[in-house]
Amino acid sequence: MTFIPPLLYIISAILFILGIKGLSKATTARRGNATSSVGMLLAVVATLISTGVVEVQWIIVGAAAGALIGFLAARLVQMTGMPEMVALFNGFGGLASLLVGWGTYQGAADNALVGLGNFAANPSEFLASLGGSFSSATIFAAILIGGVTFTGSLIAWGKLSGTITQKPVLFFGQNVVNSLIVLAILAGGVWFTINPDYYWVAIAATGAALIMGIMVVIPIGGGDMPVVISLLNSYSGLAACAAGFVIRNNLLIITGALVGASGIILTNIMCKAMNRSLINVLFSGFGSGTGGGGGAGIQGEAKSMQPSDAYYILEAASSVVVIPGYGMAVAQAQHAVRELAEALEANGAEVKYAIHPVAGRMPGHMNVLLAEANVSYDQLVEMDSINPSMDTQDVAIVIGANDVVNPAAHEDEGSPIYGMPIIDAEKARTCFILKRSMASGFAGIDNPLFFKEKSYMIFGDAKATVESLVGEFKESAA
Repeated sequence: MTFIPPLLYIISAILFILGIKGLSKATTARRGNATSSVGMLLAVVATLISTGVVEVQWIIVGAAAGALIGFLAARLVQMTGMPEMVALFNGFGGLASLLVGWGTYQGAADNALVGLGNFAANPSEFLASLGGSFSSATIFAAILIGGVTFTGSLIAWGKLSGTITQKPVLFFGQNVVNSLIVLAILAGGVWFTINPDYYWVAIAATGAALIMGIMVVIPIGGGDMPVVISLLNSYSGLAACAAGFVIRNNLLIITGALVGASGIILTNIMCKAMNRSLINVLFSGFGSGTGGGGGAGIQGEAKSMQPSDAYYILEAASSVVVIPGYGMAVAQAQHAVRELAEALEANGAEVKYAIHPVAGRMPGHMNVLLAEANVSYDQLVEMDSINPSMDTQDVAIVIGANDVVNPAAHEDEGSPIYGMPIIDAEKARTCFILKRSMASGFAGIDNPLFFKEKSYMIFGDAKATVESLVGEFKESAA
């Protein structure tokens, strides 16, 4: 029966890879999620069998508890709270890896009769009980990366939920302090790898890792949260990979590497979408919420329009582009938006949804919202595909998006987002902007799109506004 765990590990690894591939498209995302879930179930069973823990009642209890928590999270957490939940999931993954590293280290210490705060009587014997310098290095890596991921994710959760300020928290000498912490961690890592019997080094390293997680994320503003979420997801995978080396579990190494690599790739995609480097995201303090658009300032007067008047323009339109943002999630307007699109299509218009890679508060946020409303994946168009034809579109409807359509990215060299690729909503023949007020977006940067000649503000709750437009179409058809 010893061949069963390795076989289940191989099957699980294949299912994980197929699951990740399935998540690349909205049409196969559910199947991909289910495939990965089955792979995880097999992985847990294989691990329990390989360690000799085969008491069925505990497997059932653990599976039931996890299923209940997952079910409640999926059913009760609103779509607007999904980014915060993802941040917490990343953090818990990091914490699990940290605990695995500590558990292994403590177990070896107990076997070598090392007391808390005391040095080992025989350091070489203790190092051998861990499995050598490589094992001590992986234990340190699991603790370090797991700690950074845990506290960093908690800060990200706080910024996303508004529990703490969304602005960058900066202070004099911050980079110097961070550099000193990094140097201390590196020195501690070398020391711990060679002499793991110094218990206080492990304790100090854990504390430094937890502090480093906070220091890495607090200088990052709200506008960069999608990048932070994907980066922390990568960290959680790397921590799991290190934990896999710690407990010599090949499947954990494979899955951790998969998550780590996919997270890095996604982070790179997000950075390219913002035309910025990862170093710039981590250390520039972008999204400070200063409320300024840069050096030039904004000139002009915004024009407003009522939904009843906007209807006549939409009724005559032959092509409409919907540009969703986080405001659509807050208003829970995605279902109403789909109804409006259906009414426009019934009236003879072609409707597309322009999706910016960093729209919303996490990667793929808008795709998830629209998929929830059963919007056809074929109607979703990426930024690079829609921009060349934007000047041929009769109407662009911006729903709760701000930073991803901000012309300051092209026009104002003093703007923090200058050079960032945006969706060129201003080039449409008419641009409707659905917002509650003239307030700036999540990045805290004013938007000159509001004052463009072809732009019209439609103030109010986005869902109510869209429902009013749908009502106008229904009344006209009756």
